[in-house]
Amino acid sequence: MKTLTVQQFFKQFPDDDACLAFLMRKHYGESLECPSCHKRGKFHRIKRHPAYKCQWCGYEIYPMKGTIFDRSHTPLQKWFYAMYLYTTTRHGVPAKELQRQLGVSYPTALRMAHIIREHMADVDGEWMLDGNVEADETYVGGKRSGGKRGRGAPGKTVVFGMLERDGDVMAKVVPNVRKKTLQPIVKDNVEKGATVHTDELKSYNGLDKAGFEHRTVNHGIGQYVDKGSHVNSIEGFWSRLKLSIRGTHVHVSGKHLEKYLKEFEFRYNYRKCPEKMFPDLLRAL
Repeated sequence: MKTLTVQQFFKQFPDDDACLAFLMRKHYGESLECPSCHKRGKFHRIKRHPAYKCQWCGYEIYPMKGTIFDRSHTPLQKWFYAMYLYTTTRHGVPAKELQRQLGVSYPTALRMAHIIREHMADVDGEWMLDGNVEADETYVGGKRSGGKRGRGAPGKTVVFGMLERDGDVMAKVVPNVRKKTLQPIVKDNVEKGATVHTDELKSYNGLDKAGFEHRTVNHGIGQYVDKGSHVNSIEGFWSRLKLSIRGTHVHVSGKHLEKYLKEFEFRYNYRKCPEKMFPDLLRAL
């Protein structure tokens, strides 16, 4: 499987009718039993609105119902192309670029972007992590003018993440880095018996008593690797996340940061098979 080129995308989805036909086939197949007259047959496209009607009784089916496009007045092909852009760009698409590419208003582009990110989160899901799992927290956003950095810095949004080595990553916006905040997330999302690697933050103390093998490195004394224990992988994810936000979006508000996190989480978890991102988003509609 290879990632679709732009030419291949527009050949497969040349207009709204082709996109609607895709949804119809996906949800109902080529023919089905009519829910109204109970006769089996084909449903034919209605030109006046995005629906199909039964060849026998005229009962109408709306393929967009229940999808992320439901009640949207934006042309369906623009939705499909927006998803295509989000899955074929390395760091995502800012709303202004979506506005230019699709020829829609900025509020419409922003709304579409948030809905697509939410769809990415649903498709990605959240799987239990196992094996060697790195846990760490970081701080995103805010303005810095020579002031304090990291923990305690003003105007920052706190993000907690866990990464299974050679596996998936999971990231969440959290209110703080207290023990009662972080440890329940670890317990709910990491298999018992897994090895959890963290830095020296005291909030992680006691994970060994909760059924995990807990190993730490002390960054405060310059220790970053200790007999295979480190949090370098999750810190690398934080680095790419922040570079992407600065380079693509410039700034992300704390209110919407969770959606952006899920987008980057989705990209990371598909890193070994990026060509499957767009087909999987379509399959999940």
